[in-house]
Amino acid sequence: MADLKIGRIVMGICQTNCYFVYEEGRTDVIVFDPADKGDYIYQALKEKGFLVKAILLTHGHFDHIWGVEKLKELSGAKVYAYEGEKEVCESASVNVSKNAGRACEIKADEYIRDGEEITVAGISCQLLATPGHTKGSCCYYFEKDKLLISGDTLFQESVGRTDLPTGSMSSLVRSVREKLMILPEDVKVYPGHGESTTIGHEKELNPFL
Repeated sequence: MADLKIGRIVMGICQTNCYFVYEEGRTDVIVFDPADKGDYIYQALKEKGFLVKAILLTHGHFDHIWGVEKLKELSGAKVYAYEGEKEVCESASVNVSKNAGRACEIKADEYIRDGEEITVAGISCQLLATPGHTKGSCCYYFEKDKLLISGDTLFQESVGRTDLPTGSMSSLVRSVREKLMILPEDVKVYPGHGESTTIGHEKELNPFL
């Protein structure tokens, strides 16, 4: 497999990181958390010659899903989420989109289990269930390339908020310690907001851990 590359489009009122992952020299991409304006994301990637083959969600909060339906419609790509996040994705009250002024409910085409590997267009990653930010928050780990899409579970020197429906700080800290801090220190972490970091950096400097 060729080396993986990762790109970022910052979208929406919460400045959410929408990532796209692809193999060097190939046009197929996997999009993570299309935060808003799915038509814009689709066009921006199309102009670069990319074809969206899958949409993966780290969790169901409004600022990570507002662009899902339009991107799915335009690309024909399947939507994947962790099975524990079904209620959040499918309820405008629980995913806070109703209170944010634009109610949104989505249904994933496939709900994935903890530890399950997802392979699309020759690109493989493993779903790591990391409940806490929401009850079904997850991360996606590309072991060979040492990349982690962490959503709102782990940030640079911080962790996600837990004051929204289904959140739990004790669960979040446990998830980070037991699922993420056991990864190699040179794994690069791409969070849902802000700049990238590494597992090693967070082990040393994250005050929540």
